[in-house]
Amino acid sequence: MSTAAPHDEPAPDPGGGLVRLRLQVAYDGTALSGWARQPARRTVQGELEEALARVLRCPVELTVAGRTDAGVHATGQVAHADVPRAVWEEQRGRLVRRLRGVLPPDVAVPAVDEAPPDFDARFGALARHYVYRLTDADGGPPPLRRADTVGWPRRLDAAAMDRAARLLLGEHDFAAFCRRREGATTIRTLLALDVAREDDLVTVSASADAFCHSMVRSLVGALLAVGEGRRPPEWPAGLLGRTERAGDVGVAPPGGLTLVRVDYPADVDLAARARVTRARRA
Repeated sequence: MSTAAPHDEPAPDPGGGLVRLRLQVAYDGTALSGWARQPARRTVQGELEEALARVLRCPVELTVAGRTDAGVHATGQVAHADVPRAVWEEQRGRLVRRLRGVLPPDVAVPAVDEAPPDFDARFGALARHYVYRLTDADGGPPPLRRADTVGWPRRLDAAAMDRAARLLLGEHDFAAFCRRREGATTIRTLLALDVAREDDLVTVSASADAFCHSMVRSLVGALLAVGEGRRPPEWPAGLLGRTERAGDVGVAPPGGLTLVRVDYPADVDLAARARVTRARRA
């Protein structure tokens, strides 16, 4: 997964009769080819922009907080779009319900609100929060959770995984855990990485200012090597000195990963946050 938006430049600030909308978005990524538009493939962005254009009767281009990979889910994704104010005023009270009528069942928009002109779903975010779910139960995941919980074939030492996770916290170059993109930095601040067990369910919770491509799933892959006893708890943190992706780090399957929340500053601080983030990414 990645936090990069489909376009490097954010949408222009609303003006000339435009209003900026903030959308809460949820999706089951199982049958979707990730967030970003792709020719001849179902994607979250493609489904949403088509539905919005149909309902609002005008072209819509979305900027997203975190661009997720194929198979990854979201319950707390955030996106923004600029639309004519007259269109928004006409649809304000019924847009969510109308979107429900035209979106496929694996994509939902629980809320749409008018946002301040300085709101930027991508550059304004303070933190993204993900949860990865695994079960090492002999019978695999419960049928009703099979879409968002990965069945793991070997017993995991969650306590050892948690010890390894805590050694990764802070600001580092996470190149060993990222699929590099040309011109993109791999320096990130990992705010939290926790592993917890409840019966046969093992949950990895990850929070950062941003995540680079495949970073969360690679972190989970490294922790799984510790949990299986193939690597010591110090091993994942020992990879932080590398400048390229570590070939011995596995990438956990996408179906266990869900984007659960994106944090933003107070409205008065939105513009300053976007400027700082945009400069840092550049």
